[in-house]
Amino acid sequence: MKVLEVTNSDFALVHFISPLMRAIRAQGHEVVGVAALGPLAEEVAAEGFRLIDVPLVRRIAPLAHLRALRALIDLFRRERPDMVHAHMPISGWLARFAAWRAGVPVIAYTAHGLLFLQPGPLWRRALALLLEWGTGRLTDIYLTVSQEEAAIVRRLGIHRRAVAIGNGRDPARFAPDPVARRSLRDALGVPEERPVVITVARLVRSKGHVELLEAMEKVPEAELWVVGERLPSDHGEDLEPYFARAAARLGPRLRRFGYRRDVAALLAAADVFVLASHFEGLPMSVIEAMLCGLPVVASRIRGPREQVIDGETGFLVPPRDSERLAAALMRLVADPALRQRLGAAGRARALTHYTEAAVLARTLDALGLAR
Repeated sequence: MKVLEVTNSDFALVHFISPLMRAIRAQGHEVVGVAALGPLAEEVAAEGFRLIDVPLVRRIAPLAHLRALRALIDLFRRERPDMVHAHMPISGWLARFAAWRAGVPVIAYTAHGLLFLQPGPLWRRALALLLEWGTGRLTDIYLTVSQEEAAIVRRLGIHRRAVAIGNGRDPARFAPDPVARRSLRDALGVPEERPVVITVARLVRSKGHVELLEAMEKVPEAELWVVGERLPSDHGEDLEPYFARAAARLGPRLRRFGYRRDVAALLAAADVFVLASHFEGLPMSVIEAMLCGLPVVASRIRGPREQVIDGETGFLVPPRDSERLAAALMRLVADPALRQRLGAAGRARALTHYTEAAVLARTLDALGLAR
């Protein structure tokens, strides 16, 4: 079969879609990546995958979406794939409608978070629900990463056979690593006894950096490592003023690493992982941290509340609540034995539920691509 994997950006292509592309190719199928390509896509192209650039944008922009829709219809008619597998909200709507117009035999979609469930103006959420309901009618195979969101999709009649396939990472890559921990801490001048809190996320308001920076002012014993950057396609409030204020208050306790490919080593060198998001699908960063043996402090929202067992593998706190976030972080920072116990339980849970091989096997089976 010929499968076109469609997503919104090169970032998503690298971090979320490329493992599936490898798995599909390993089954003997032809697989092509379709996205708004940027420099990160070179990592995927270097593996021998054919990639096609389409002008997809990650914001509400009717004229830009119309151009992207026309480009997708032309592409699908030219490529004549057996299956189009779309990802992410806006690119998912456009790709599914274009595949239907082009007569693609099988149209599949994986929801990495439902846009109509995300905070925002009522009109935007209503429009997102209408678009999801409409394109759900065109979708042959509907997958979600979250169990809770699969149930919502079925209950609302968006797709009666929606299936949750989960998310996963390679436990051989993400694992406790004493050598990397010692090497990285030595290079940064961080003593072993100093607790390190780490977050890995794009620098956008919805990832909760503002609340986290406020919370860290109340956790004086620890330093904060912020990994991630603002993508060119990201929009919304600029966080730099918040980071500037935090830098003045936290001083050397705040370290910013930007975009990194050695996230596994950074996690191994840290002690507590935090994700203070306002909404999520089923975050990969939480899975990576659990596999590395870190206790996780996360918002009590869809996605993380499936992953984190409160009091057993970490702590769940209300979103946008810096006081409760600080209290959870303080509890872990002050108790190395608690960190060890919760981190070990989190790694055991991740090995049971969130390994890449198991998720890819479920996905291939659901797509009908397993041989």
